[in-house]
Amino acid sequence: MDYAKMRAIAEELGAYAERLEGTWNVEIGPSGPILAMMCPSKRHEGTVHRICRQLNKQLLVTHPGYICANGPEIEHPSIGRMRRPDALVIPEAVLDEEGIAVDATQVLAVIEIVSPSNPNNDYGEKLTEYPAMGIEHYMIVDPRTGTIEVHSEPCAGRYASKEPYIFGDEVPLGPWTVETAAFRRYEKPVRGGR
Repeated sequence: MDYAKMRAIAEELGAYAERLEGTWNVEIGPSGPILAMMCPSKRHEGTVHRICRQLNKQLLVTHPGYICANGPEIEHPSIGRMRRPDALVIPEAVLDEEGIAVDATQVLAVIEIVSPSNPNNDYGEKLTEYPAMGIEHYMIVDPRTGTIEVHSEPCAGRYASKEPYIFGDEVPLGPWTVETAAFRRYEKPVRGGR
């Protein structure tokens, strides 16, 4: 199926999702359009907020006119993908344009906070799709394990560089640094109930 057809289906799914209870997300992955319920935890959202706040202060100096935002989808029609990262570094002006997705060629970095329910998405599909889109930096924050991976140097559909970190480290992400001391791990599920 060509990307234009997948995009039309994704838009129909998005319109349908607006009538549903809860928060829904539409992406286009290797199997085509996907409608998934989003239920990020407070710790997930807290981590996104901390990263955006830190990067926005630094972007004023390193890349005036760029912001770290959460929300907009990114798309790359030639590889048939549309994703919604937890946070991304983009020119602020693109948020005033028509449409719902940002051209992936305008994205400097993406950040994903691993969810307990679907970790393979961030470590699998997105780890091949983001470099194929030409996105220079990809940070994976995993509150399940307290670990962080920073991927860079996209080449032939993969990242040539991977650097591991743990919560508490000062993590370099391209020309920026993310302080992770305030990041919180997910609570372990209680077994047997109380």
